[in-house]
Parts: sequence; structure tokens; C-alpha cells
Amino acid sequence: MSIFDLSGRVAVITGGNGGIGLGMAQALAAAGCNVSIWGRNADKNKAAVQSLAGAPGKAEAHVCDVTDPASVKAAMDATLQSFGRVDGCFANAGIGGGGRQAFIDRTEEQWRTMFATNLDGVFHAFQAAARHMTERAANGDPFGRLVATSSLASIFGTARNEHYAATKAAINALVRALAVELARHNITANAILPGWIKSDMTAGILGNDKFVANVMPRIPVRRFGEPEDFGGIAVYLMSKASSYHTADTFVIDGGYTAF
Repeated sequence: MSIFDLSGRVAVITGGNGGIGLGMAQALAAAGCNVSIWGRNADKNKAAVQSLAGAPGKAEAHVCDVTDPASVKAAMDATLQSFGRVDGCFANAGIGGGGRQAFIDRTEEQWRTMFATNLDGVFHAFQAAARHMTERAANGDPFGRLVATSSLASIFGTARNEHYAATKAAINALVRALAVELARHNITANAILPGWIKSDMTAGILGNDKFVANVMPRIPVRRFGEPEDFGGIAVYLMSKASSYHTADTFVIDGGYTAF
């Protein structure tokens, strides 16, 4: 059996009904991992599950608002009822900042909404998963993977998007702290960081003619990454091969993003 055979494993993916999240779900299911997709839109959830039909891993979806602890608990309970366990939690749900408004004009509502969706959403999903994983570890079954989707903005910053950058930097810090705290339970925590990826999050940037004409020529991109590029790292992180790989940030794109 291959070390990357994930048969019997179960992964939760928040925001797994499109873009990067769906790319990870497809790769995990193809490797035999059972997948539970949590998303707000029931129709997109249904379409995502249908796209996984025929894969070795089973797939299901639950309508879930990751900013609501009760909604997260309900989705976790339903997942455990279906599969009996959760081995990995990929916290991918979130929103972008748009980059259109100066910091001095930022409203408190905008700031709090960004944190509620991007940071609180990771907190609720990770906490629900970690509670189950640590309980299982105490019963002699230590294994867990916590993976958050971060952003280049967390490292380089971004003008007119400081609230988004702040949430992603906080996620990186959370991952490193959890890696230390949960290591004794054989639970790892890592972040994956999209570089130049074609997705709904970058559609606005790539559709800006001035950005394409003036900025893109100065970026040494070999090719734009695709959501499917996240599949390989998702499978690796869910496998036993990554047991000692924790507190890390994986930069994934199709170009030469480096720092």
C-alpha cells in the first residue's frame, strides 16, 4: 500500500465547494480519502459532491456558516455521524478584501466582518476538529491534520487591504502555535499559501486591465497556478509522510514566487 493511500481517512474542507477548496477535495477523494465539504451555498455544495462521483473516497456536503459556532458544531456532528471520525480539517473558507478603500476610511463593520469570516471561521473549524482529534488520541488513536489557507498578503502586506492581510497573518501565527500545542497528540498544523492562482479570489485582479498591463510584466510568473495544484500538497499533508512536517507555510503557485 502506498504511503499516500488515504483509504479510511476523513477530511473536512470548509469552502470546499469551489476554487482551491474543490481542487483539494478532488485530489483527496482520488487518493481514497472520504471528504466532507462545508459551504454556505447548498447548490454549490451539491455540485461539488457530484464532481467527486466515481472517486474512491466518499463525499458529502453540509450547509455551514463557519462564523457561527452552532453551525460548525452541527456540521461536525453530521460528519462524525456519517464517517465516525475526522482526520483532517482544511480551513479554506474566507473572503478577500477587494483593495479599493484606504485604511483611514475603513469602517469598524468592515474590519469586524473580515475577522469574523477569515479568522473566526478558522478558529471555529479548527477547534471543533481538534476537540475530536485529541479525544481520539486519548483513546489510543493519535492522528490529526489542521491546514489553513493563508495569503501572500500575510507576508508582504497589501495596500488598501490591511484588514485582509491582518487576518491572514494571524492565521499563520495560529498555525504555528497549534503546531506546538498539539504535537503531543500527533496532530500537525500547517498553512498553504496561494501565490498566483486562478480562482474566484483573483478574478478581480486579473480582470483589471491596468494591473495586467503595468504590473504583470514585472512579475516573473512562469504560468498561473490552478486550484488543482493544491491537490498534491493536500494529499501529502493528510498522509503519514507528513507526520513530522508541522508549523510550516507552503507557498503554492505556478510561477516563481519566492521569499
